[in-house]
Amino acid sequence: MLCLLTMGASMARAEGQLRIAGQYGVTFLLLNIAQEQKLIEKHGKQLGVDIKVDWVTLSGGPAINDALLSGNIDIAGAGLGPLLTIWDRTRGRQNVRGVASLGNFPYYLVSNNPKVKTLADLTDKDRIALPAVSVSVQARILQMAVAKQWGDKEFARLDKITQTLPHPDAAAAIIAGGTELTGHFGNSPFQEQELAQNPNAHIILNSYEVQGGPSSSTLLYATEKFRKDNPKTYHAFVAALAEAAQYASSNPQGAADIYIKLNKSKVDRNLLLKIFANPQVQFKIAPQNTLGLGQFLHRVNAIRNRPDSWRDYFFDDPAIGQGS
Repeated sequence: MLCLLTMGASMARAEGQLRIAGQYGVTFLLLNIAQEQKLIEKHGKQLGVDIKVDWVTLSGGPAINDALLSGNIDIAGAGLGPLLTIWDRTRGRQNVRGVASLGNFPYYLVSNNPKVKTLADLTDKDRIALPAVSVSVQARILQMAVAKQWGDKEFARLDKITQTLPHPDAAAAIIAGGTELTGHFGNSPFQEQELAQNPNAHIILNSYEVQGGPSSSTLLYATEKFRKDNPKTYHAFVAALAEAAQYASSNPQGAADIYIKLNKSKVDRNLLLKIFANPQVQFKIAPQNTLGLGQFLHRVNAIRNRPDSWRDYFFDDPAIGQGS
């Protein structure tokens, strides 16, 4: 297996081939739309290249990052935390950087423990599920919130009560209750399903409160080599993503149908439309308000390189020129 992964990383990818990894949740809706409407293929043809797209779904930033560095995928979809980690670790080598945002979405830390109203109420008896302990964007935002409350030296204070679990499994446990799991730092639609289906479920933390407003916490990134070797495929992908964002913003009904179909989701369609109508949910591909988390991670020595601008960890592209 090790040999195969090494070979995959070293083999040159021909222009017109694209392997994309996403994860679970509405935060990956733009990829769903691009897949269903074959937007990447459409924009590829406009640039004179036939693009074959392979789609995979993984769970957690570490799995996504491993797949990218092993050469098994070309575009990675994961949280801001995993992007900053891989940007830091590959600087001067593979030079992984961000391609675009998948939009701005508030992430809720939901608890079904009636005694827990704030972070200060959490005890060693509580257990919080998130996509990947310590490195997922939810884990990093939790650390940032802890540092704001108890100081930077205490940033990892709640790590010991977190555990890695895919969003669908975590949501099912929070809704059912009666398990050791009392919290889930997730994303849409799982967090809204928890709030709607368990009367004890309530929000104890909103990611926007920690990050200081709307933020792009789920992003797409790639290696410098892929971008350089496949310029037409790369630009077709970004153009397709921009079109998908316009579609999601202007046609929430159609976007809901696509999400349900491609994810084989049993989510209530009206709940999905309510999520799309939330003014805090914004479908755009230019990243917003990402630098604060990057500088926090450097401050607590979670990454070695300090980003001075969001452009340090994103590729330069006119389509995302209004980022932050």
